[in-house]
Amino acid sequence: MSVLTPVWNYVDALVHPAAQQDALTAARHRAFIAPRLLGSFAALASFPAYIVFRGVPGPLEVGVFAWLVAPIMIAYFLSRTGRYESAHVLSSLALTGLVGVVAWCTGGIGSFAAIWLVLVPLEAALSASRRVVALASTFALVAAGLLLIFSATGLLPPATTEASAQGALAALGIISAALYATGLALGAESLARTSFWLLYAEEDRYRLLARNITDVITRHGRNGAVLFVSPAAETLFGAGAGELSGHGLFERVHVADRPAYLTALADAASHGGVRSVEFRIRRGGAESQAGQFVWVEMRCRPFDGMSGTASDGEVVAVLRDVSERKTQERAVEIARAESERANNAKSRFLATMSHELRTPLNAIIGFSEMMFDESLVLDDARKVEYAKVINESGRHLLSVVNGILDMSKMETGNFEIAPEPFVPTKAIAGCCDLLALKARDAGVELKTRISELPEVVVDRRALNQILINLISNAIKFTPRGGTVTVSANCAGSMLTVAVEDTGVGIGEDDLPRLGEAFFQARASYDRKHDGSGLGLSIVKGLVQLHGGDIDIRSRLNEGTRITVRLPIDYEGVKNTADPIKLVTQRASEFVTAVKRPVRKSA
Repeated sequence: MSVLTPVWNYVDALVHPAAQQDALTAARHRAFIAPRLLGSFAALASFPAYIVFRGVPGPLEVGVFAWLVAPIMIAYFLSRTGRYESAHVLSSLALTGLVGVVAWCTGGIGSFAAIWLVLVPLEAALSASRRVVALASTFALVAAGLLLIFSATGLLPPATTEASAQGALAALGIISAALYATGLALGAESLARTSFWLLYAEEDRYRLLARNITDVITRHGRNGAVLFVSPAAETLFGAGAGELSGHGLFERVHVADRPAYLTALADAASHGGVRSVEFRIRRGGAESQAGQFVWVEMRCRPFDGMSGTASDGEVVAVLRDVSERKTQERAVEIARAESERANNAKSRFLATMSHELRTPLNAIIGFSEMMFDESLVLDDARKVEYAKVINESGRHLLSVVNGILDMSKMETGNFEIAPEPFVPTKAIAGCCDLLALKARDAGVELKTRISELPEVVVDRRALNQILINLISNAIKFTPRGGTVTVSANCAGSMLTVAVEDTGVGIGEDDLPRLGEAFFQARASYDRKHDGSGLGLSIVKGLVQLHGGDIDIRSRLNEGTRITVRLPIDYEGVKNTADPIKLVTQRASEFVTAVKRPVRKSA
């Protein structure tokens, strides 16, 4: 069997897809194709040996071997068209023609070849068609009649005396053999028809069951090809049984899931038992639906034939739509990830606040207790110094609390924007002057490049908070001797403000997370720089509330450039445009307009 397995697989591949829907029909096709191909090829392969033993063949012998091409062509005709009865008619006609010609050349009705006419109706019996059997019998009888006529009229080539003497007996034998073969063919046809209808009735009961369940039932051959699919497939896959037969179902399986699909079928066929697998499959037949996939669960096991024993390599499978379950699993996974992210954010918040709140509180409590302690004699200068430390610590603590409150308002949608008309030139310059002392103490040069700006309608307090946070961060993360540059200009209906520094920069892994509350880039994990990580998240929230956008470009050890774009007229934007649509549009325009490499430090 192992040697013939490739041959049977090749024969199975030649069976027309329309015939694979029914097991008995497919078996008839295989029974028709296999003997004709194997017999013809074997006979053709023996032709050299025939020449060796018989010598140079005559014209008749060459013609007989040439005729062996006819069964091959008829088998190919059946494979391409699936017309089983027509193929049987052609085969009967070809065989009758061959026998008739050989008999005519070798003595007519008394020829040794005439008896082969009996095979014509016997062969036709395999078609399970009365019409084919009748035609084949007619061909055989007509050929026999013609041979008789030719023999009687002397139109045959000269024959030996012995052959002529036995002509009558040979004719009687041929006629009786043809009649006997006709009876056998009719009996075989009747038996085949009964077997067909019994099988059809059995399958019809299963079809009735298959039509009334929502799960899809499929039957697969040795190579995984679909031999049967239940009508429920049209509801689940949006395609009929004809589109899914053969390898049609496999071609709809998502490319990434095909190995799992084939492995489950192969394991069920080879090792038995039940195999279960989940995969994605494309719905519909139109190209416009080529990207629509649904999740299905397939449970498969070896197919039990009519006798209750497992068929050779065949598998039956049940497919069920599990898209809704997959969606729920995905939602649970997202919720779990969100919960983990929230827990991490809480842990990060507690770790950050433990430092940001405890340090100023310790300073306030410690120095205030020293000032209250009557046992300590403090001069006026020392009291002023302690009071200054307490004041600075209180302001730092107030800044942290205000940042938390602002973020809370933004997240809950309670932060109110109060737009007012003003020229932003003075506001930007004022923020730079406010932080000039801090820059000078840090040894950082603070530059401004502000062009002539028109009047804008935005929240002045929010603009100041955005600028102070950005400039303060730039100064904080720029080493001594570095430069911070603040630039501003108007492009169309947008006010663009950029803060660029030559500081430590930000790694690519941290860039997507900038703007998250309490997040600080890895360069600041060592706590060399104070801060709660709220500054940039507040900036991002204020910009989004205005319907603007923010872009961050940075490279480690080269610097960072943060660009903020705000609408010149916030009131006009709010009243005439959908905020969500506006944010999306502005972001797209911004990405196109400002994509340029970050300026490297000198």
